[in-house]
Amino acid sequence: MKHPDRLFDEAESFIEQVHSELDIPGCAKRISEIRFEINATGTYNHLPHELEHGARMAWRNSNRCIGRLFWKSLMVRDCRGVQGTEGVVDALWSHLQNATNGGRILPMITVFAARRPDGSTPVRIWNKNLIRYACHPKEDGTVVGDPAQKEFTKVCLDMGWSGEGGSFDMLPLVLQLDGEAPTWHRIPREFVKEVGIEHPEFAWFKSLNLRWHAVPMISDMVLDVGGIEYPAAPFNGWYMLTEIGSRNLGDANRYDMLPVIAERMGLSMDRSDVFWKDKALIVLNEAVHHSFSQNGVTLTDHHSASEQFMKFIRNEESNGRKVTGDWSWLVPPMSGSALKVFHREYEDTVLSPNYHYSRDAWKED
Repeated sequence: MKHPDRLFDEAESFIEQVHSELDIPGCAKRISEIRFEINATGTYNHLPHELEHGARMAWRNSNRCIGRLFWKSLMVRDCRGVQGTEGVVDALWSHLQNATNGGRILPMITVFAARRPDGSTPVRIWNKNLIRYACHPKEDGTVVGDPAQKEFTKVCLDMGWSGEGGSFDMLPLVLQLDGEAPTWHRIPREFVKEVGIEHPEFAWFKSLNLRWHAVPMISDMVLDVGGIEYPAAPFNGWYMLTEIGSRNLGDANRYDMLPVIAERMGLSMDRSDVFWKDKALIVLNEAVHHSFSQNGVTLTDHHSASEQFMKFIRNEESNGRKVTGDWSWLVPPMSGSALKVFHREYEDTVLSPNYHYSRDAWKED
């Protein structure tokens, strides 16, 4: 439980920012209203425009995000009044459909009820990402699917979920309301746009049967706006190419496709060709880029993302704001020093509002 004095200080600072940035009169009056509300209830409620701008500011302040140029375009869905499992589930499916937008991805956030003054949580989404693929261990120690989801897959199986098997077996939504037992819900396939991965030159690539989903929807981070925490505030932008090609499909501890692709390319995977991973990585990313483009699904490449981030820096500096960032996250996992974002230092100071990581729900006491 946050002390009222601390909450008020955070609220005051936030409200001053909102009124200044949006050029809204009546700042002192609004702060006085909030002080009265905190003294009476131990918390306060954001007005719709405060929640909207606060969520956008949180994206602007996200040190690990290279896509912040578009922070003002974030569509904020105020679902603080949504109650009951069915209501929350429907709101999530609606978000997924609207954000997908037929492939022209829209940046969007759905904000559910805030954490209460006593620390209780009205809505909690257990999934780190709303859409992810299960991990199915085999007797020989290998796995089918995404190794990063091994633990969460077991959680879902223990709850009674059973998947379809295969490398791209979609995990369910796991939802917990008011600290009660969590429930799982199959995500309707018709709400999830997936892209089959093909290469423009290598016909054999299609036989690898790779695919990935279109909307990267982060669903377990806490949105902190003016001292008020929203534990369920799933949000999405669109994918950067290398998130899928280099990391999700390429990492050795994920789908580990580089050796498979290198073999199909006829590359020697010993010291005689020190660049086999690099060559396979480029081909994998080429395939992802080509496939998303052919299917009309929004995707930014790492070169464009770097240029966009440079523009974001210029915009922010022209508005008198210093850009903070985590260099290790901002630099894409391919082409490093060929990108302008590589050649800068960033102060990794955490500003507010912001999105914060939460502990895995199934690990909490």
